[in-house]
Amino acid sequence: MTQPPSQQPPQGGFGAPQDPPPGTPQPPQAPPQPPTQPGYGYPQQAPQQPQPPQPPTQPQPGPYGQQQPGPYAQQPGPYGQQPAAPTQQQPGPYAQQPGPYGQQPGPYGQQQPGYGYPQQQYPGAPAPGGPGGPGGGSAKRKPAIIIGAAVAALAVIGTGVYVATSGGSDDKPVAKESEGAKPSVSASVDQGDGNGDGTGRGGDGDLNAGRKAGEAKVLWLQTNDVDLPRNGSDVRGPWVVGDTIVKGMYRQVTGYSVADGKKKWSVDLPADLCAAPNQTTADGKIVIGVKNGTTSRADCADLQMIDLKTGKAGWKKSVKKNGTWDFLSDISLAVSGDTVTVARTGNSNAYRVSDGKELFGKPAGNCQPFAFAGGSKLIAAASCRTDDVDNPQHQIQEIDPATGKARWTYQPKRGWEIDKVYSVDPLVVSLKKEKEWSILALKHDGTLRSGLSSDKGDSFAPDCGSAFAVFGKSLDGCTGVAADANTFYIATDAGGGLEQTNKVVAFNLNTGKPKWKATAPAKTTVKPLRMDGANVLLYMEPGYQRGGGIATLAPTGGAVKTVLTHPSSTSQLEKSFYRPQIVYADGRSFLASGRVSARNDKEELETKTMMAFGN
Repeated sequence: MTQPPSQQPPQGGFGAPQDPPPGTPQPPQAPPQPPTQPGYGYPQQAPQQPQPPQPPTQPQPGPYGQQQPGPYAQQPGPYGQQPAAPTQQQPGPYAQQPGPYGQQPGPYGQQQPGYGYPQQQYPGAPAPGGPGGPGGGSAKRKPAIIIGAAVAALAVIGTGVYVATSGGSDDKPVAKESEGAKPSVSASVDQGDGNGDGTGRGGDGDLNAGRKAGEAKVLWLQTNDVDLPRNGSDVRGPWVVGDTIVKGMYRQVTGYSVADGKKKWSVDLPADLCAAPNQTTADGKIVIGVKNGTTSRADCADLQMIDLKTGKAGWKKSVKKNGTWDFLSDISLAVSGDTVTVARTGNSNAYRVSDGKELFGKPAGNCQPFAFAGGSKLIAAASCRTDDVDNPQHQIQEIDPATGKARWTYQPKRGWEIDKVYSVDPLVVSLKKEKEWSILALKHDGTLRSGLSSDKGDSFAPDCGSAFAVFGKSLDGCTGVAADANTFYIATDAGGGLEQTNKVVAFNLNTGKPKWKATAPAKTTVKPLRMDGANVLLYMEPGYQRGGGIATLAPTGGAVKTVLTHPSSTSQLEKSFYRPQIVYADGRSFLASGRVSARNDKEELETKTMMAFGN
């Protein structure tokens, strides 16, 4: 493949004087004032939030909710001199964590030969394959991000381009009929009558009794009916496919009717569900990761295809290790077209979703993908072998999902790590370097489009779910962000207090500068979910006396327009969902708890797991 012209990195390194590109705004020259409150490096008090029911042996909330300075906090000027006010946090099952990102010596688990990223085992997390259930889910974190000046982004990020090649694996697993995953239809279904009375299963009575004019109905409410391990289980999904909403948890993948919440089908798994992509194929198929045993030594090494429209389990195969140092304890999956990728530290594979055929394996070369983002394009984050574990070299690539060949490669400056992909098309990427952050946009050919430059005082907190991944790492699945062809939308941090209000800031992807800011309704916090046609689709979080809901913003900004208002009478129930995943489809909104756990079996069976609203 012909390599594109090299992009030469700026001279002088991070923080050195640079010659910015023409038209790039200059950073302020005045030195920052000393902070008036504790900044990074000072102990900070995590916000005190209500604790959801947890097993008695689990640790209590630690400093994971502390906010970090922005990506250019050490530069002259007003950016990042103060950490943002913490967002509201829900304590999770493994809350005694170091601060979000950057607290570990490196991003990938145990030290591996050649790749050399040592990392401490984070406290409170169960050992892989232990009693903690699938995935070992960690606490929700919302690190506040303060985006630095565009000149700093260009000085830090721009470097050379290298195109990687791919190679096949000689040791290919063979697709076979699924033996352990058996579809079944459970007799224990939601008892809601489908007419919107909200009774459902769980003894909460008529949830619509206090509904006010203009408020949506509670269509149905799901209560947990699965006997879980002691530490509970993460919830995968939900995915809406036609008239079915599907979620996976522990050793089951289950489909429910979107209209009344009744169980339509269930696929029982032989072991723990340990990985799932954020996307399905266009025809509603998905590939999940299942542990290859039920002991503590089991790896997340089995793949199971499921047709979510029918609930039929398809092909199943095992991912074989590519050598001694191929760890399968924690993998990440992504779907693009008819391809599912299986990523982990130093190794990767890809299979055709429709029939399980291996499409490509570990590529040749010094740089290896460790995570993928799926959707309309397949984006890979790669790590290159270096002689300095504290100064990593990363790359980001667009991959041909059929062949594994890199269509282009963009290489940030040494020390900057690919963290999250907020959008694959247009491509918007988050990078981190220890306690510093940056957000940049790339063009379709992989060249730099812009580095985002925020106004003074703005801080941002996209919600990307689990903060810690020991080996594999999910690149996508963040909420609080959205993008169209020329604009990136991100919610500001709501700060502290009981009735927070925040904004949505729109950035011009061609210049990196803010275009407009839209303020949320009074005492309301909003976060982008995705684009809905030309508009930005938002979730309005519930308050203590106010239900949540769905809203939109026009691409030109202006006032937030409410689409669906959840009942105020069920606001406390809505707020009780832990790290909820929100889906809006065909005029209905669905909330699914991100994790289910309780102190005892009785509370476990009373835990609310999914809720639907509609007119």
